[in-house]
Amino acid sequence: MLTPASFLQPLTTDSSEEETSSCSMDLNVSPSSDPTQSDSVPNRSASTDHLLPSGSGLRRKGRSNSSPSLLCSLVHQDPPLDVSILPRAASLPTMKLQSSFEEFTPGFCGDPDDETCWFQCSGPGRYQCRVSGLVFDMTGGGDVFYRVVPWNRSLLGPHGKKPAGPLFDISCQQRSVARLHLPHCEVRSTGRCHFLSVAHLHDEGVEFIRPERITETHIVISITGFSAFGNVKDEDSPPDPVRALVLLFYRPPADPESEQEINVLMLPKNVVFSKVLHFRKKLDDNEIFLKTPPDCKLQPNQVYSLSASPGGDSVLVQPKEAEFDAESYDNYFTKFQVVYEEMMKLIRLSLRDSSSSIVWERRVCLSAAGVRRSCGPTRQNLSPQEQLMEIRISFMDGVSGPVLQSLMDNLLKEKVLSDSEREAVEAEKVRGDKGRVLIDTVRRKGAAASSEMIRFLCELDPFLSEHLGLMDQNLIRF
Repeated sequence: MLTPASFLQPLTTDSSEEETSSCSMDLNVSPSSDPTQSDSVPNRSASTDHLLPSGSGLRRKGRSNSSPSLLCSLVHQDPPLDVSILPRAASLPTMKLQSSFEEFTPGFCGDPDDETCWFQCSGPGRYQCRVSGLVFDMTGGGDVFYRVVPWNRSLLGPHGKKPAGPLFDISCQQRSVARLHLPHCEVRSTGRCHFLSVAHLHDEGVEFIRPERITETHIVISITGFSAFGNVKDEDSPPDPVRALVLLFYRPPADPESEQEINVLMLPKNVVFSKVLHFRKKLDDNEIFLKTPPDCKLQPNQVYSLSASPGGDSVLVQPKEAEFDAESYDNYFTKFQVVYEEMMKLIRLSLRDSSSSIVWERRVCLSAAGVRRSCGPTRQNLSPQEQLMEIRISFMDGVSGPVLQSLMDNLLKEKVLSDSEREAVEAEKVRGDKGRVLIDTVRRKGAAASSEMIRFLCELDPFLSEHLGLMDQNLIRF
């Protein structure tokens, strides 16, 4: 076991693994005299005197190199045969990918409140998840399971640490993950990245891993075991600006005479967007995410104000000021609320810091959000069954296996499909043929059944739905 002093050994860089301009400026605090250090097991500051309490988000199953919280619950899951058929999840534009990365969309399993991502790797390479931003350096094939779990800050406080990213519970039975790249939101030009490290939470407690490299977007560590990993930073680190997101959620009125609302969130950039969507859906199932460019730089613990134009008595922004919490990785609550009565086509929102400088400003189109109450079709001159007929071939070609299964589950639950009809779909061997039987079966049942299928498809795969023209490209309905 290494002593805490080993945590202070130099950080090394290896620019050969980061080829694009966005990430080629690896942080080099002190060049190592050992040229092999970037390939060795990273330095750790061991802290095993604090056992994980029951509320840590990790479940005990005895000691294992694989995550005990995942293996027990997922052994019954049959992995998909082809990673290319996994569903595409709704996501914001994330970090710029390296040319050497292979991007993938994970499969999903488990309860929606505790959803687990699942990556089936076929061979060695470097792979980036579209949903989480995680990057895995793989030495060979393997099944990687990972999910976001809540931080237990009582484990970090005694060591002067605080969260600087989501906490990922990771498992790989084949032990083929050699390095892990965790997204961070720090601004490298501030020179403050040396305050960052990675917390590894396991059965014995927590240890802090010194990064091998810190790129513009990721912290890179070598791993030999699994369980939970998450970025942390020193509690006394300077509150320098970080890369952040301003997200807008529109709440349509219950009736034409009611007030309309835009809920505004300020979050660190390395949040997992799908978790934000799920959290907001639980708060209000009627909310619609407004797709506006979200990127900006915000200073932790800084107070910001939001203004709207047009303003006046017809628009209310509340509260007048709100503080940016750079540690918002478990809760995604509204920071500002814009309330207005009359229908508006456009509104300009401006976020200002304490010196009244604008740090984020966007022109938001509200006409579609105000009129449309669902993610329904944009081809308004066609009936739902006509829309299904029009997208039939593209749906057969584009729908993934997992989305097809989830679509059937929802249609069966709502009694749009019968058990025998589902069996007829599953009897087909080819994915495209399954899609053909499903869409034809539902289409023949009329407008109500076709509308349900369109609604579920928009919820399960908004990217495909946009491609098929089934939903407004400015909105994502949960």
